[in-house]
Amino acid sequence: MFKNFDELRKRVVQSLVEAGVIKRRIVAEALLRVPREEFVPEAYRDSAYVDSPIPIGYGQTTSALHMVAWMCEAAELKPGDKVLEVGGGCGYMAAVYAEIVAPRDCEVKGHVYTIEIIEGLAKRAEENLRRLGYHDRVTVIRGDGSLGYSNAAPYDAIIVTAASPGVPRPLKEQLKVGGRLVIPVGTPYYFQQLTLVRRTGENEYEEVELGGCVFVPLRGKYGWNRD
Repeated sequence: MFKNFDELRKRVVQSLVEAGVIKRRIVAEALLRVPREEFVPEAYRDSAYVDSPIPIGYGQTTSALHMVAWMCEAAELKPGDKVLEVGGGCGYMAAVYAEIVAPRDCEVKGHVYTIEIIEGLAKRAEENLRRLGYHDRVTVIRGDGSLGYSNAAPYDAIIVTAASPGVPRPLKEQLKVGGRLVIPVGTPYYFQQLTLVRRTGENEYEEVELGGCVFVPLRGKYGWNRD
């Protein structure tokens, strides 16, 4: 059965606006521009606009649409921001961030760095982003995201899409003063608190718990699976 993905995308974004999850027009427009169906595996293509996580292989998922919107809002993304995403997955969320920080119709251009520890997913993300025209706005790195990516630091925003036992020190240190870090903190596969960390000074940070969420575990030196 043929699905009108554009119409489905509009409906789910409108529902998130009406529910108060999406608060800013720029976030709604970013979600409307990015074709989620082009990022998920073929077997799940018809479910691209069901508001739930979608398996992407290797025991990983791409986040539910409301969570994508929530994290964009929490990180206060805006045009010109330099963003680090930890847990790049299939590349979908990085594309959404890119539409906010480096929209085509805006002279102010930011950039997204997305780091993925699983080689197969990093390759898939890069292929997806290149095929869909995001390669000039998103850089894909294969590596341990719990260590951040110091080569491009400091960042205006860091978004972690996997559950961490705590807030990794390297990520805090790679924020600009005034920068925001959004990260799920808590037990894997069970319950975590989406946490906002704001760097307020050279050695000063503020932390706020935003609400409950469930993510797969963060891998790496500062994660649950220290491989």
